[in-house]
Amino acid sequence: MIQAGLGLYAIAIPALLLVLLASAETIWPRRALVLGRHPRWRTHALFFLSNAVVGRLLSFLVVVGVAANWAEAHHFGALNLVALPFWFAAAIAFIILDFAVWFQHFLMHRSPLLWRMHAVHHSDRDLDVSSALRFHPFELIVSTFYKSAVVALLGVPLIVALAFELWLNANALFNHSNIRLPRKLDRRLRLFLVTPDMHLVHHSTLVDEQKHNFGFALTVWDRLFGTYRSESILGAENQKIGLAEIDDARPSAFIWSMKQPMT
Repeated sequence: MIQAGLGLYAIAIPALLLVLLASAETIWPRRALVLGRHPRWRTHALFFLSNAVVGRLLSFLVVVGVAANWAEAHHFGALNLVALPFWFAAAIAFIILDFAVWFQHFLMHRSPLLWRMHAVHHSDRDLDVSSALRFHPFELIVSTFYKSAVVALLGVPLIVALAFELWLNANALFNHSNIRLPRKLDRRLRLFLVTPDMHLVHHSTLVDEQKHNFGFALTVWDRLFGTYRSESILGAENQKIGLAEIDDARPSAFIWSMKQPMT
């Protein structure tokens, strides 16, 4: 029952947030789009649908919720070995899971094999809320097994694991969005959370800047490990987005983007 209820929220809340952020982008755009919304949005919608199918197939093997249920049923994982108040265990799980996602993202930029998958996300020449949907199914498969393993090893309670997935998706939509936040608000938010301007740096065509600001939610890991950068050396207005070697409209095409890791 809990899983079904959270499953509904996990769909409804990100969908509502996507609509709200997409609307905000038309009113307070941060930057003019190079390729525009069409056909980029169609391509990103097709990525979303493809990943939904892949996710459904993965559910027959392992997903985060299944890993959490298995850990609880077998009393497996670090959090199941000690008696902690639920709120404290949940806080620990959130923090460690957030670091795990940061570390996975870090590895995506260090491993040539993983980068071939992740480069699909970076090849988008614009950055807006739809970019949060642009992940190759290969990356989804790797991410699902990785997060499921972390959830099992930690013994994360089911409701916490599902809530974290919702938190992660909501943050990804927010920090990929093309919205202009007041500078003072941005400075205050990024003390804790990754803002659109902070994540913009990570999508620079400059390779060095792609190796900064790996966070999807909390900013503490980039600050702690020295990978935080407040702004592109070119400035937010002049920074180019995407991959330096791809300066045409190919990333807006779905078939080309799906074939990208194999080329």
